[in-house]
Amino acid sequence: MLKRRKTRTVSVGSVKIGSAAPIVVQSMTKVPTTAIASCVRQINMLANAGCKLVRLAVPRQADTAAFAKIVQKVNIPLIADVHFSPARAIEAIEAGAAKVRLNPGNIKKRADILRIIDAAKMHKIAIRVGVNEASIRDLKKQPVPPNKRTALMLREMKKYVRLFQSRRFTQLVLSAKSSDTFRTIEINRLIADTFDYPMHLGLTHAGLPEDACIPSAVALGTLLAEGIGDTIRVSVAGPPVIEADIAKQILKSLALDEPAEPQLELIVCPTCARAEVDVVKLARRVKKALPKIEKPLRIAVMGCIVNGPGEAADADLALCAAKNKAFIYRKGRKIATVPENKIIPTLLKELANI
Repeated sequence: MLKRRKTRTVSVGSVKIGSAAPIVVQSMTKVPTTAIASCVRQINMLANAGCKLVRLAVPRQADTAAFAKIVQKVNIPLIADVHFSPARAIEAIEAGAAKVRLNPGNIKKRADILRIIDAAKMHKIAIRVGVNEASIRDLKKQPVPPNKRTALMLREMKKYVRLFQSRRFTQLVLSAKSSDTFRTIEINRLIADTFDYPMHLGLTHAGLPEDACIPSAVALGTLLAEGIGDTIRVSVAGPPVIEADIAKQILKSLALDEPAEPQLELIVCPTCARAEVDVVKLARRVKKALPKIEKPLRIAVMGCIVNGPGEAADADLALCAAKNKAFIYRKGRKIATVPENKIIPTLLKELANI
């Protein structure tokens, strides 16, 4: 297990965020907040996909009014994403938000920030200070060169946090995002070294799903592997459930996931010229035939003797396919050699005996 950076614990409704709790996956609705039924549908889909928190944009008063209704219709805590308007933040808090996201790039007046903090304290909710590179640099005044943007983001974060500390507000989560992978890693390392608050990780504007998954995995995976990060959101231009799926895969790859129920893991070799069968086709047949498993198991489908026996040693069950036949392994021990038409029946029979 990776050693996580020690942080305070912050309560977001029934969900705990911090190093003493599992890493929380969250996402954001992608329909108008005023479309209440559609929002509720997306929130429920995200909850089923493993999200513990969902964020909604509330740019208008009509959105905070809808937010109040949505809160009553779902079973997970909701976050209000607030930009520019202190009034929307107060309305969202009063509407039942479990957390409010504020952006130092567009809510800057001290009096407004303190008013929001006091409202959050009164309602006992959390606040995320979300610094965004795109909004923190005011291009209308003077462009900030890329090599100075992380320093600017950290400076703005420090200024904001001082206001929270002046009000003795501790239910605070911090985040800093960029569309640049390296700067996202760099600024989050700096924040982790500076504060002990829980951290929300994300890479902004990552792109279409097929383009977003690798940069997100690199940025978030690097930080998580260093013990940094307590809640994550993968941003993609697509259905929000895709975000949850990618986030869960990133956590799973680092053994940081918290499966809702035991899961079966299917390992498949990438195939090469050594393979004498269509390994991908065989693996899909195996996956389709597998029953619902109520305990964690690893099954390997391999295409040659180079990696096959090694993977078989780590798998509960493995098959190493050859031309017209396969070798079946159970916990590293070869137990059978079967013809092609007996591969899946034999695998399922052995699976039933585990």
